[in-house]
Amino acid sequence: MGVKDHPHTHGVADPVLTRIVEQDKVPWYKKKNLRVLYLLLFPACMGGELTSGFDSQNLNAVQIVDAWQEYFDPSDSLLGFIGASYSLGSIISLPFIPLINDRFGRRWTILLASIVMCIGAIIQGCANGAAMYIVARVLLGFGIPPVVVAGSSLIGELSYPKERPIMTSLFNVTWFVGSILGAAITFGTMQLGTNWGWRIPCLLQMWPSAMQILFIFTIPESPRFLISKDRHEEAHKILAKYHAEGDMESEFVRAEMAQIQSTLEIELEFSKRSWWEMVRAPGMRRRTIIASFLGLFTQWSGNTLISYYLNELLEIIGITDANAKGHINIANTCWSLFNGVIISLLVRRFRRRVMYMTCAISLLCVYVGWTITMERVLATGNSAVANAVLFWIFAYSPCYNIGYNALTYTFLVELFPFAQRARGITIFQFFGKCAGFFTTYVNPIGLNRITWKWLLTYCCWLAFEIVFIYFLFPETGGRTLEELAFLFEGKDRADKVTMVVEKQIHHEDNMGVTTMEIDKEKGTTTKVETV
Repeated sequence: MGVKDHPHTHGVADPVLTRIVEQDKVPWYKKKNLRVLYLLLFPACMGGELTSGFDSQNLNAVQIVDAWQEYFDPSDSLLGFIGASYSLGSIISLPFIPLINDRFGRRWTILLASIVMCIGAIIQGCANGAAMYIVARVLLGFGIPPVVVAGSSLIGELSYPKERPIMTSLFNVTWFVGSILGAAITFGTMQLGTNWGWRIPCLLQMWPSAMQILFIFTIPESPRFLISKDRHEEAHKILAKYHAEGDMESEFVRAEMAQIQSTLEIELEFSKRSWWEMVRAPGMRRRTIIASFLGLFTQWSGNTLISYYLNELLEIIGITDANAKGHINIANTCWSLFNGVIISLLVRRFRRRVMYMTCAISLLCVYVGWTITMERVLATGNSAVANAVLFWIFAYSPCYNIGYNALTYTFLVELFPFAQRARGITIFQFFGKCAGFFTTYVNPIGLNRITWKWLLTYCCWLAFEIVFIYFLFPETGGRTLEELAFLFEGKDRADKVTMVVEKQIHHEDNMGVTTMEIDKEKGTTTKVETV
């Protein structure tokens, strides 16, 4: 079932521009300007996910460092709060995100939040006790959501439509790059045997933010943001440079401009860009419900158990050697990066709903198998069964990455129209961070008190996820952002945009009809007049 015929979508525009994009067979790496843009988007926009990944594995890994354990001597509740303080900082920052994004744009939001995270990393590395360490983690958490919301939006709004799903999918995969570095650096520094074994990784957590500060103004602002501020000429130049290799007369870019302008015009006509409108109209309520539960799904599917408390999981099944645990941690993170990248490169081949359903069903299978083997290893102490537990831990990441990693921001950028995109992703972040705060706090308590039975709670929740996705998730693949802008609002608004775009592409004049052709060598578009 495709986008157009899905029962939950009735306002998808005719894919006029999408069909033109599909005619362009020139790969992105043969287009100089697009190649440069994609190269710069990594250091400029992906620091948020790098920092999150670094943080999860840094906290996971420093627990293996004896000096860290001796310095903080954390109880179950203190350890839980140290982990949860990162999410607490994120929750505090959420109300400010749409205000900054809509007023100052995506780039300034990333810059300001990156500065906050640099300060947090410095305080964390210099912490003289648990209180200072927690304050630092709150600051780090405070800066993450603005960077993630602005970064994912900017990547989606700057990318050429053909590569947009892959670029937004790779955005989330960079989490694993950060986590590998966090695990590897801490594994190396723990050999020092002093407090520098945990202080150095904490200080190095600032590097993704510093990278964003240096590179953020090497990329342009979102053309959609510029058009919303009546800066049409600037937006046209950006689209021409990166989507038509500098051809200001490109008919594709003119059609793209017409589509964005008309869509934003209609959006802003019906939008006051307030929080109230996120629940006022039926279409926005549905989007808000989906984004809220997707936030819960990304954190309550059992991933935080592995990301933050792998040390405790390995202790339970009898693996106590620090070096062995360090090797398992790094190996699992590298495996997650590998399968995450592969899955992200394949997102254009499968429908969104199929990938999400596959993700949730496979995660339930993993947790059922993991629960059974965990119970058996505790009952028998059999090392062979302990290896089976390790199998399920390693099997988890490809199942999770199919949907909740590869598709999260791809889906959110497609789900929300521009006028509500920042608020929509902020709502997702709010529910995700609240869920993250809860799970990182209660996971060590649950594992300590009921061990393998704690996994049963995740089995029940994953079963609910399958039902929710099946009945409520719409199909959004195979369309431009503007063609999806009125997904739940009906065909009238979508058809208005389609008419504007078609007039731009096929307009009649005294000479005849002007159509568009794709230059297969350069990937640009030119006008062809026929009488």
